[in-house]
Amino acid sequence: MAAIVEGNTRGNPVSVVLRRAGERVAGLGRWLGGTLRIMSRNKVGFIGFLIVVAMTVIAYLGPVFWPFDPKADPTMIYKTPSAAHWLGTDSQGRDVLRQILNGGASLLSVGYLAAAITTVIGVAIGALAAYLGGTVDAVLSWLSDVFLTIPQFALLAVLAGIVHLNGTWPVALLIGAFGWPVLMRSIRAQVLSLREREYVEAARMLDMPTRYIVFHEIAPGMAGFIATSFVLNVTAAMYASVGLIFLGIVPIAGVNWGVMLNLAWAQGAIFFHDSIWYILSPMIAIVLFQLALLSMSRAVSEVFDPRLRE
Repeated sequence: MAAIVEGNTRGNPVSVVLRRAGERVAGLGRWLGGTLRIMSRNKVGFIGFLIVVAMTVIAYLGPVFWPFDPKADPTMIYKTPSAAHWLGTDSQGRDVLRQILNGGASLLSVGYLAAAITTVIGVAIGALAAYLGGTVDAVLSWLSDVFLTIPQFALLAVLAGIVHLNGTWPVALLIGAFGWPVLMRSIRAQVLSLREREYVEAARMLDMPTRYIVFHEIAPGMAGFIATSFVLNVTAAMYASVGLIFLGIVPIAGVNWGVMLNLAWAQGAIFFHDSIWYILSPMIAIVLFQLALLSMSRAVSEVFDPRLRE
């Protein structure tokens, strides 16, 4: 009787779905646990990872738990840090700490999205150019050379002045679409060596589609390099975004670390002694996040490359 019940349970579609979901969750938990153990071996990298996670969570949850009040208070202009305002106030008497807690989400979103776009384009074009070779490789390599000869930030500034950028996605798309040439050439060099491996030759002999060979056989062998490049691309995208916002080329509504720097410069905060906290706070937040990203990249490399572990 028990065997019949067990057989019926195993044959139940709902039970099968739940069992498979549980197995996938358990597998994901084991993968996350193993990844964290490997990253924890690199103390500096793991601390950077924790800082990145903490700042990302605070950036997206800050507006929920610590909302920013944009109302000006003329009696509190450029106040130094106190119990009521831990980082002082700005030129309109508004709390600087609240602006820091509310100003990271849009900037981090641009960095993550632009890095994802850059990584996808760079990996796809670089892998296809190296694997197909011939005319395709020559044309794509020439195209990357053209993009590399153009000053990227100057090009972004010109295009941002022409195209109306009024949100996170347009800014991320603009930055990500012009950051791929360096990654493309690195991926191309790696694929040129990987395409001669035995498992790639075996897939080619089995007449597997090019898309399958490139993205299922070759790309996983470059997972560590791709992950590290993504982290570094986040850094480059954030700096580009801050530069465009600081110059006033990209209009960003609401609070943003780049907007804080722009307002501090435009409103002459550098000429007031007590405004130092208003200027330094967004700079420190940006630099701390960038240093944490760079430190985390060391631990990410060890996750995918056992040769780098002690």
